[in-house]
Amino acid sequence: MTGKPALPQAGCMAVEETKSVRPISVMSYNIAHGCGMDGKVDLGRIAGVIRSSGADIVALQEVDSHYSGRSGFEDQAKVLAGMLGMSYSYGPNLIEPPLFPGQPARKYGNAVLSRFPIKYAVNHAYREVEKPPEDAEPRGVLETIIDLGGMYLSLFNTHLSLHEDGLRSNISELVELAGNSMFPAVITGDFNAVPEHPEIQQIRSLFRDSFDGIEPEDSLTFPSRYTDPSAAGMSEPAARIDYIFSRGIEDIGEVRVISADASDHMPIIAKLLFPVAEADKRQPELASN
Repeated sequence: MTGKPALPQAGCMAVEETKSVRPISVMSYNIAHGCGMDGKVDLGRIAGVIRSSGADIVALQEVDSHYSGRSGFEDQAKVLAGMLGMSYSYGPNLIEPPLFPGQPARKYGNAVLSRFPIKYAVNHAYREVEKPPEDAEPRGVLETIIDLGGMYLSLFNTHLSLHEDGLRSNISELVELAGNSMFPAVITGDFNAVPEHPEIQQIRSLFRDSFDGIEPEDSLTFPSRYTDPSAAGMSEPAARIDYIFSRGIEDIGEVRVISADASDHMPIIAKLLFPVAEADKRQPELASN
């Protein structure tokens, strides 16, 4: 979907209120089009990881839609949503023509799965900057507005550039978009940069890092932990490049990295505590398009 988020018709009513919190579990997971560390593409395995986590909202990166034979030309976001009984949004950043007339366009990008209704979604393409050939992939951020029941959440799901100039430009646009949200904002994704990187430090100064205070060795996400059954080799996570940031929430509960080898990234999950007003407080309503 393309366009701009709808504007509110009215502001919030000022009332006396008592706040409680509502826990929402948010996951970020680069699924590598469902390709596991064993080289096999298996969306059922990805769905199993998500299901067992208990996540309410899932931000996925590297998701195919009719892209190629590597993923069976499936619409992966739709398939996963069906497996899990969740709503979904999809934001393609790479769009290629079909191989044969009459077939769907071949797409690759980010997706969001949600147990809550999705009110609106728009994909924002990042500005193009000069990049080396190995980082030619177009980048973008999928903005999804989710109705949590009594309040809305703006989720920004992204997969950032591998190149320094591209990363700097991407984060500048991302911070501006999320900073302008009229609702509590959560930023998720594969940032292709470690916490010490200056651009990550910039975003951490503006949004709360869910894994802030967690021991570095307990927050590593890439590559996935894996032992080859043939004993030909093994891998251990060596870097943290996947994140969940937030602003406008009450607090952060349990966070963890899930040890899974269904992709080359291990998923992360955070229990975010959203403020709930126990009074007749109305949220801004989204205009109908």
